[in-house]
Amino acid sequence: MSESSVFEKIAVIGAGTMGSGIAAQIANAGLPVLLLDLPEGRPGEKPPAAAAIDRLLASDPPQLMHNERARLITTGSIDDDFHRLAECDLVIEAVIEQLPVKQALYHRLFQTVSQSCIVTSNTSTIPIRLLTKGLPGSFCRRFAITHYFNPVRYMRLLELVRGTQTTDAVIDRLADFNDRQLGKGVVICADTPGFLGNRVGVYALQVGLHEALKAGISIEDADALMGRPLGIPKTGIFGLYDLIGIDLMSDVVASLRSILPEGDDFDSVGSDPGLVTAMIAQGYTGNKGKGGFYRTGPQGRREVRAVEAVADGSVWRGLKKELPPAALKAAQAQARQREPLDAVLQDNTKEGQFARVCLLRILSYAASLIPEVTDRAQNIDDAMKLGFNWQRGPFELIDAIGADRLRALALQADIALPRQLADRKTSYYRVIQNQLEAAHYKKGYQPVEMAPGVMRLSMMRRCLPVIAGNEAASLYRLDDDMRLVEFHSKANALTDQSMEIVSAAAADCDSGVIIHNDAQHFSAGVDLTHFQSLILARDWDEIDAFLNRFQQAVRALKYTDVPVIGAPSGLAAGGGFEVLMHCDRLAVHANSVMGLVESAVGLVPSGGGVKESYLRWHAATGDWQKAAWQTWMQIGYGRTGSSPELAARFQYFRPACDISVMNRDRLLATAMQTIRDMQADYQPPSPPTVCLAPHAGLAAMDSFMQAGVDKGQFTAHNKTVAMAIASIIISDDAEGTDSDEQALYDRERRAFISLAKTEETTAMIARMLSG
Repeated sequence: MSESSVFEKIAVIGAGTMGSGIAAQIANAGLPVLLLDLPEGRPGEKPPAAAAIDRLLASDPPQLMHNERARLITTGSIDDDFHRLAECDLVIEAVIEQLPVKQALYHRLFQTVSQSCIVTSNTSTIPIRLLTKGLPGSFCRRFAITHYFNPVRYMRLLELVRGTQTTDAVIDRLADFNDRQLGKGVVICADTPGFLGNRVGVYALQVGLHEALKAGISIEDADALMGRPLGIPKTGIFGLYDLIGIDLMSDVVASLRSILPEGDDFDSVGSDPGLVTAMIAQGYTGNKGKGGFYRTGPQGRREVRAVEAVADGSVWRGLKKELPPAALKAAQAQARQREPLDAVLQDNTKEGQFARVCLLRILSYAASLIPEVTDRAQNIDDAMKLGFNWQRGPFELIDAIGADRLRALALQADIALPRQLADRKTSYYRVIQNQLEAAHYKKGYQPVEMAPGVMRLSMMRRCLPVIAGNEAASLYRLDDDMRLVEFHSKANALTDQSMEIVSAAAADCDSGVIIHNDAQHFSAGVDLTHFQSLILARDWDEIDAFLNRFQQAVRALKYTDVPVIGAPSGLAAGGGFEVLMHCDRLAVHANSVMGLVESAVGLVPSGGGVKESYLRWHAATGDWQKAAWQTWMQIGYGRTGSSPELAARFQYFRPACDISVMNRDRLLATAMQTIRDMQADYQPPSPPTVCLAPHAGLAAMDSFMQAGVDKGQFTAHNKTVAMAIASIIISDDAEGTDSDEQALYDRERRAFISLAKTEETTAMIARMLSG
């Protein structure tokens, strides 16, 4: 890390949702921060900054990686503590989006902070030229916009906007700080209205909203099509409106409309339909209100507005169970590693036509922003992937469709394309000599821009040699002859095909193995649908054989002759986490959720998860009986950690050897460097000494569960599952306690099958898959 990027004293002014979120992320990075707001709240309430800490501690999902991080946030008031800003080297302003308020604050800051202090604004709409109007050049040169996205901990994008006077040194320092310490993907933007992420993202949402209402498309069909088939999160359009807040979206749209230049196509979708106006007036503002486009109805059933049949959308109905044909075909294509866009582009139903029009308008609008807003297609793609969780940016989607096909579709839909697209003959990305290049407006193709140490597999894979692959996973060759295993099935659920690639990696490497992908989640576990089919067929032999193949694959990984590093991000649960437990070390994204959750469907971890938990707890306690109790409790409750710090409580993350990484784009580089550091004197682990816990411990577990059943805390089947877990690590009365690793694998499989044979577990699996 560059010394110049380190800030010693940081302050955030404004303790609202964004300001407190920024302060929380600074604390998550292990840095102290001063959070200031108004001196008083409502009568009888805490001051706003102090109240913000309470909100952070109660937030769901949690904004703090551990509640202890709140101790790093010192609160105060603008009236009483403003003088403390004189000690700061970075001040981030996140007050109300009113220009006079911000300008008055900056003039006061100029009189208070040091001449070396950098000041930034979190504004999402106001240009720097207006924010700094009337301020001296010495202030303007160290002023920038740092536009974070909400929620700050989880949204990866940081739009860094420079003014005409902002120095390169200030931009470089802010970029490095936000990348390395706060874990952000930094996109440097010009000082134009809406910058990049909101300019395209809000337009895309508004196009989907207006086109769906105009075409009479049902809300859930619109979301099904404008979601996963296009590589957009499954919330789609209307679900995302509910999540953000329909009233807040209305304000954002109005603000953008007021600042965008005349003739911008945003104006065509920049007003609220009558339905939205009526919903806001009635309190239907989304998830935070009485519901929005979706709601929870009687008996807890999810309901949706029947806008396709009723003009004012006042009627609610149950959700459709069937996907529209294009969405279903797209899902099938994705499962086979085929292009899902084709299903949408070829569908001539009303729903397919709606999706095509939306896609064409969005791609056309993104292209129209070059070169006035940015001269790099990659900047817009990065903004949408990092800020709106798109799997591919607009220009990557254009390449997937093809320029000629895009023009033909636009002609058919009577949509005018900007010159940028109408005249284009080549793709926006290309691979030359194993290097990925992106189109630059004035300089032709240039290597994709990444900060040193930033690596994204989604882009790299186009240049990597493939050693082996199937529909579920791929094995790549990296530099220094390392191997990389990528899972890429639906939800990265693990199958025999997934584990074939794990086995191939363990058998064919002389340097090191990395298990990594940069999908939203690392793996949700073993494919539960496959297990359900085997259970319904009562094919116990195949279940046992599958579990044994899984166990032997991770066992080979554990004892291979080279270092093995797991590099997860997002959810790593069940069987996915069992793969990681057999790695030498982990390089874990700081927002990862890790744990063994099989008890939620009436099963037990059977890919070595119980065994590895038991061994780790014994290493921590030195006592087999204590290790058994801790293992039993956490697996029985399906406990997870929502950060490496929290996962360490369950021995899922080992601070002595595992690494927490703030920026998920640095996971792969960290894993590769860790392998290099381990190679010189690496020795694979020796098979462990294993003892089963004494049989006497079984009585305490039985008593604990029965007391819970009697109090109504547990069901009778919860006790059955808990005792099945115990059977893996507690000695039978007639046997001794000496055991070995393979015996624990065998006991896992036996417990799994005994539960799979119960009607209660079958029902739990069915509920999980139908929900």
